[in-house]
Amino acid sequence: MFRTTSCCLLLALASLGQAAAQKINDDSQEAKLLVMEHLWNEAQVNRDARALDAMLGGEFVNTEYDGELSDKAKFLADIKDPEFEPSSLTIQDLKVSMYADSAVVVGVYHTKGNYHGKPYEHVGRFTDTWIQEKGKWLCVASHTSLLRK
Repeated sequence: MFRTTSCCLLLALASLGQAAAQKINDDSQEAKLLVMEHLWNEAQVNRDARALDAMLGGEFVNTEYDGELSDKAKFLADIKDPEFEPSSLTIQDLKVSMYADSAVVVGVYHTKGNYHGKPYEHVGRFTDTWIQEKGKWLCVASHTSLLRK
């Protein structure tokens, strides 16, 4: 009886240890993704298509607030467009949901700038889907919805 109880207790403790280790790993991955989201915003404001290219999966798809759909090539071309002049892009209320080798990040964004010489300011929600490939996080889908223009 004592041996059975001891084995059950050890198995329970081992399971708790594994769960704690997984939680630490998830927290570490969540922190990496939050850094990636902030780097993404910085790259957009600086119109750094090269930095963004390194963060995007090959089959990346972007859905804009107005329903426009773009693939990776179009998204990067839009970032390089000289008529696109973002001045700020901030994010808040971030939530990361982890799933094995993928994650979904949701939050609220606020962006300002000029496009074709006209000022814009948008506040909206975003959903970014990330996958981990060869130890590196890549965004494979992004979607935005306006809260106010």
